[in-house]
Amino acid sequence: MLSEVRAAIRDVPDFPKQGIVFKDITPVLENPVLFKQLIDVFAERHASNKIKKVAAVDARGFIFGAALAYALGAGFVPIRKQGKLPFKTHDESYDLEYGHATLSLHVDAFKPGERVLVMDDLLATGGTALAAARLVSKAGGQIFEIDFFIELAFLKGREKLASYPVFAPIVF
Repeated sequence: MLSEVRAAIRDVPDFPKQGIVFKDITPVLENPVLFKQLIDVFAERHASNKIKKVAAVDARGFIFGAALAYALGAGFVPIRKQGKLPFKTHDESYDLEYGHATLSLHVDAFKPGERVLVMDDLLATGGTALAAARLVSKAGGQIFEIDFFIELAFLKGREKLASYPVFAPIVF
């Protein structure tokens, strides 16, 4: 099942800069059968885990996080780039594989101890996911797991997330 999803991911060399091979997921998103198969993998994994909120990272994480929240009957919480949320926020700065960024989350996104699944499209060096996890904790959420569509294992991002359960069905 996931072999077809994996095969649909295309490599785009030298994007967004020289030396990086970008994993283009749009062929998976454009195919309703493949997209559904992928979301079903996560939905089946978490069907009995009592997830209250899916917190997803701007921007591609929103694609998977919103669909998964719907499938689980959970709330959806956007973790946005700094300056994009209209209410009071917690902010977390971090380094990523080709730059520096800051993420924001509404201060009232979670009830204390609420069970949260963090979702993003790709685990690379782990900086973005660690910043997202710190934001969820600052806002009172309890992280159940951090999930990704794809993991680039050679970048060892999982090591940065060692204190959290991590799941990615497709690993390069």
